[in-house]
Amino acid sequence: MKGEGGIIVNIKDLIKMYEKKKVEFGTEAYRFVSNVLKEAKEQHKQEFKGIDHEQSWRAFKGKNLEKLIEHIIIDEVKALGLEVVNGNTLERTHAENLSKELSLVKRNLLIDFKEFGYHLPDVDLIIYKPATSEIVAVLSSKVTLRERIAQTGYWKIKLASDETTRHIKVYFVTPDEDGTLITRNPAKKGRAIVEIDTDGSYVLSETDIEESDKVKMFDKFIDDLRDILKQRK
Repeated sequence: MKGEGGIIVNIKDLIKMYEKKKVEFGTEAYRFVSNVLKEAKEQHKQEFKGIDHEQSWRAFKGKNLEKLIEHIIIDEVKALGLEVVNGNTLERTHAENLSKELSLVKRNLLIDFKEFGYHLPDVDLIIYKPATSEIVAVLSSKVTLRERIAQTGYWKIKLASDETTRHIKVYFVTPDEDGTLITRNPAKKGRAIVEIDTDGSYVLSETDIEESDKVKMFDKFIDDLRDILKQRK
């Protein structure tokens, strides 16, 4: 079915493109997410019937990068006995329409703004234990850091300020297309925010980065998640 502007390309197309990279590059396929997005942009442009293609593409890319990342991690996350839910699902669905499991996940993520009520942080993916609805980590994802990294740092500070939510790890997952995370010293502003105000960032990039305890290539993510679970037993 064609969407706005006659666009046919969708998340299924992105996943198919990524799966082709997996056949070619195996466990290194995550490094080619930017290539997948470039290929999708070309298809998107060919099929676009509207006026402003760049605006339409930015909206598509922003909405579907998080879905692609969910596809990449979902099997290994489930193998650890965990589940993943999209932040928009919790934000947009009334509590009475959520399962008991997800309703508890939503409650466990709420931030107390005192007289201004309880609100969810702006995160893309939530990883949690299905048996207890305990949240292990939240992920935000953007193509570059400048789009959201300061906001991610803010939500980490808010979550850490409450006993109920301070255990939740806050991560940023990115192809880092502007190269903000490549070097540790001298650090660009975005890298400094990651190192100080978040629990870390995982990079899906062909370019190797100067890694640290907080900034790593994406292939370290599942191992780090496994270590978190071991530490909490």
